[in-house]
Amino acid sequence: DIGQDVRLAGGDLTSAVDEGVRRAYKEGYLRNSVVSDPVFERRNTGDNTPAVLHVRIVPGERVHITAAPKGFGSENMSAVAMLSPASGREGVIDFVVETVRLAGPNACPPVVVGVGVGSDFEGVAALAKRALLRPLGEPNLDERYADLEREILRRINALGIGAAGYGGTVTALSVHAEWAPTHIAGLPVAANICCHANRHVSATV
Repeated sequence: DIGQDVRLAGGDLTSAVDEGVRRAYKEGYLRNSVVSDPVFERRNTGDNTPAVLHVRIVPGERVHITAAPKGFGSENMSAVAMLSPASGREGVIDFVVETVRLAGPNACPPVVVGVGVGSDFEGVAALAKRALLRPLGEPNLDERYADLEREILRRINALGIGAAGYGGTVTALSVHAEWAPTHIAGLPVAANICCHANRHVSATV
């Protein structure tokens, strides 16, 4: 989040973020996991760049940065659906629960589920991703969506998938939902699954 009164000097933001990622992964002895082309050559970039960067302009004169390294076992199990408005609350719940059911052990449960509702095709995925940044178990401030989170969590844990897929009552640790206005003709919903290692850190400068 970049305050609208901030002026960044001395280079461009994207290059600075990539350099930070490059240094962090090298200093932390972490695996290089990014390929330069998704379909053809799939050559490893060797330093985990380019980073995926989301930027919002907000009021103020500060820059708030959050880094969220995430594996692809759970990312591969995530999904987006463009539901009809008639699907309503139950449609949202059914889609998210079914997404987790289909993921089974492949998402390395127990999982944390970020749910996005509203916006459009790209926006709803960003909402789901942002929902994962909330402190574990912290409910949505809107009681309607807090209730939605609780119900989705209850139904997911009733699936019986359990830790590592070996069965049990703890398939998900938490469900976090974020929402935004949307078009009259749609009900976008996204489920971004994260494994139990839901890592993120923030700093404000």
